[in-house]
Parts: sequence; structure tokens; C-alpha cells
Amino acid sequence: MKHLSDIEIAQHKKLLHIKEIAAKLGIEEDDLEMFGKYKAKLPLSFIDPEKIKKNNLILVTAITPTPAGEGKTTVSIGLTEGLNKIGKQAMVVLREPSLGPVFGIKGGAAGGGYSQVVPMEDINLHFTGDFNAVEKANNLLSALIDNNLQSTVNNLNIDSRTVVWKRVIDMNDRSLRNIVIGLGGTVNGIPREDGFNITPASEVMAILCMATDFENLKKRLGNIFVGFTFDNKPIFARDLKAENAMAILLRDAIKPNLVQTLEENPAIIHGGPFANIAQGTNTIIATKMGLSLSNYVVTEAGFGADLGAEKFLNIKCVAANLNPKAVVLVATIRALHHHGGAKKEEYNTPNMEFIKKGFCNLEKHIENIRKFNIEPVVAINSFISDTKEEVDYIIEKCAALGVQAVVSEGWEKGGEGTKKLAEAVVKVVEATKSQYKPLYNWNAPVKEKIETIAKEIYGADGVDFEKKALLNLKRIDRLGFNNFPICMAKTQKSFTDNETVLGRPTGFNVTVREIEISAGAGFIIPILGEMMRMPGLPGVPASEGMTIDNNGVISGLS
Repeated sequence: MKHLSDIEIAQHKKLLHIKEIAAKLGIEEDDLEMFGKYKAKLPLSFIDPEKIKKNNLILVTAITPTPAGEGKTTVSIGLTEGLNKIGKQAMVVLREPSLGPVFGIKGGAAGGGYSQVVPMEDINLHFTGDFNAVEKANNLLSALIDNNLQSTVNNLNIDSRTVVWKRVIDMNDRSLRNIVIGLGGTVNGIPREDGFNITPASEVMAILCMATDFENLKKRLGNIFVGFTFDNKPIFARDLKAENAMAILLRDAIKPNLVQTLEENPAIIHGGPFANIAQGTNTIIATKMGLSLSNYVVTEAGFGADLGAEKFLNIKCVAANLNPKAVVLVATIRALHHHGGAKKEEYNTPNMEFIKKGFCNLEKHIENIRKFNIEPVVAINSFISDTKEEVDYIIEKCAALGVQAVVSEGWEKGGEGTKKLAEAVVKVVEATKSQYKPLYNWNAPVKEKIETIAKEIYGADGVDFEKKALLNLKRIDRLGFNNFPICMAKTQKSFTDNETVLGRPTGFNVTVREIEISAGAGFIIPILGEMMRMPGLPGVPASEGMTIDNNGVISGLS
């Protein structure tokens, strides 16, 4: 029997009109800003602080992933379907996909199998234009910087050698990482080195996701740090009078997007920062919108729990005053094989020795979640190659730690395959009486905050600061940004800063190479190792397997 691909499953589904999805939330058609029949933007006026306090926020994260990921989005959507199946009013709130990974190696980010958000082609492609708006706002600031360098009117005396702001484009294009601009004579600008990041790595994306309302968005845009003048004065976007024009471009992008799941439950998709170099979660506004409209909100944080979940709990929840009630840790047999020493071609081959050796990675993530005063539930994302012996081993080992592990079959069965997971999550939520607690106080010294994350979350013995990082610390102090939270930029493939070190390493230090300032987003970014802000395409990009026919029907998108 031929298994349908993700896109075939999505295309077989007859979608409800978005006004019918909105009606399930008590939203009138006139309150929607519709993009065709199946997508709409929601007004910020629906955010209700009192309802937010009463409803339940659930975070889905994962163990340290294999290169292909462990299915957090699929589990998030499946769990939402399962919660609705057992009689709870639930909504999923997710990030928007980036075009770079869609056409590169990772594919789309609309879930998979029978746990998808739809229309998946629209969501994975241009959607409602939010990424385009972020890109244009980012590049407007770039244009204003270069115009000021060239202009004799209101010239700010910016030293072009200190400009840290880069242009962005939402595509994997390694040739744009390092470029020279302003060539061709005096009428074409001041020659200088520049480069492109991918749009999810833009600080404008991080700002969109941290903003609490439109006024706050404008303020954050104005706070973007650009560089220094020749007399060493800091320059911000507000000095270029950029914030209002940038905010105009984001006027619609700040509004969350309403779509639906395959089982016709409401879903919000909004914002999309990377998790290894930014905060890796959807917008604060979208999360609050979900909590204003549903009793249960399932959301996701990118990559492993040492990245996305740590930032969600230490940055986003503190900034937005959120109180997550449970964390779902997604694990796969193949990922435990990976951490147990299996080669890529052995991921799907049953092997108890790999499982036993690799379990330590899951165990460390369980310990980490509990440090935030939250109880985890382990979701074993099911694959056809899993064996009962391997699954039972994980369930028993988790039980010995006092954690319930449940097989999640959302990919194959949708909500029917996640009812047990939903029941386990509800059990934790209903037993939760206490407030979650962040790992550190934002007002602690910067070095101390970095060391806390490294020691407590990664399991490091300590942190080594290179000379450039120490100079950056002095700059942060001079600019008055010591009370910012920490947004670590680190490989997603390991607890360490070396992507080849798997499992649960001990006896290591991490090295901070430099520390960047994201003053608009409101955090500082220690760089551990070489971090890629502009990915390249693989030898055989996913785009090569995509087709579109005369009727506009797409194949090969996943």
C-alpha cells in the first residue's frame, strides 16, 4: 500500500473556510482580515490579560536532535488534536517556516503526516507576507545607514568600520555571506564590507517576536544598535529616525495569522526566529492571543531543550509574564541511537545497546526542565522502525525518574494517535499548583548569567572568554545593557560548543568567542564557536524535487 506524502495528505483535505474556524473561537467574520478563504489575520484587541492568567500553556521541545530533527512540530499539532479529542479546547501556536530551509535540506515546518497545519503550501511559501515585511524593514535600515554615510545632510559621523547591521534575504545563499558594497564611484555610495543574513536571523524578526504591542515594537526598533561614530558615540536606529518607517512596514506583520489543523482545529502561526542564534519561538503576541482564545495552548521552541526551551523559559516567559504548566520532551528512537554512537545509516536499525548508551541525553534534558520547577512529559515520536523492546526500555527508564513517557502516533493517526499523550499532559497540568521559575535573575552580572546556563543546562565545568568577548563585556557595561537576558548562540547538535560531541558529555568547558548586542530585542548574544547566519544549499537541494503543474498544484514540498 502506497503511503501518501505530507503534501498529498494536505491536498486531500477539504478545508473549512477560515470564518468557520474563527467562529469556533467566538470571532466574528467582520473582525478577520482575510487572505483568501483559508488564512486570516487577527486584531490585537482580542488579547485579554485576565483570560491569559486562567488558561494553560504547554511547551513542546526535544532532546538534542539529529540533523533532520525529531518532529516537534508534528507532535505539537498532534497533541493539540489529541487534547481536542479528549474534550479540551486547545489551539496550537507555532512559528512560520523560512523559505531557505524549505528549498534547502530541512523542508517545511507545517508538521507531517496526519498532524499538519493547512494550507501547508501557503504556510511553507509566502504565507501572509510577514517574512517579506521583516526583510524590507531590516533592509530599509541598511539603506538609511548607507545613505547617512554618503550624505552631507544630517550626517551622523558614523564610522563605517564599526557598523554591525547586515542586510537579510530569506534564502539559503552562501555567496552573500561576505560582500563589498558601494563600488562604482562616488555616486554609488561609500565602499565597505557588508553581508547578508537569512531573514529568521534578523534582529527585526527577534524584535517582532518580543514586542508586546505596536508602541513597544516601535520603541524596540528604535533601540537597534547600529555602530559607533568616529568619536566613539553609539548610534541606534532612532538616531537615523528609522523606527517609524520600519514600523510602517511591519503594520500588518505584527498581527497573528489564523489557520487550521487537518482536524479543523484553530491554529495560530506567527514569527520565525532561528533557535541557535535567536530566541527560537513564535511571537509573544501570538502566544498571548492563543491564551486569550483557548483553554489549552500548545507551542514549540526550536531545536533541543538546551536552546529553544532554555530561551523560552529564561527570556520569553519572563518578558511576557507567562507561566507554562507543562513541557513535552520529544524523543525518537533514532535520536537515542544517534547519541548512543550509531552512524546515520544505523538510525533505523533496532539496537538496544545504542538506546541504553543514548538515553543519557534524554535524562539530562529531563533534569534541566525540572530546574525550572516544571514537570516534563516525554513523547516518543513513533517511527515504523521502532521496536517494542526499545520503546518499553525508554518508558521504564523514564518511570524510574518519575516521568511519564508516552508513544505519540500523531504522524500516522492524527489526534487518535495522541490521546494518551494528551491525557498525560492534562494530568501534569491539573497537578501543577506552583509558578515556574527562571534559571537566573536578569539583573545578575553578565558573566554569571552565561556561566549559569553553561553549567546548569549544558553540564559544563566552566566558561572560557576569549579576548574579543572580554572587550565586548566592557562595551555592554559602557552601553548600560548588563541587565539583558542571555540568548546563547551555540550548535544545536551537542550540549557542548563542539557539534561532534554527543550524548551527555562531562568534564568540558565552553568558549565564548564574542558577544553581540541585540538592544532592540532586549538580549545579548554570546557566540560559542562559529555560528552560521546565512546557510548554504546542500549538494542536492530539496527544490530539485519540487514540481508545479498547469493548474498550480505543487508536488515534492514537504
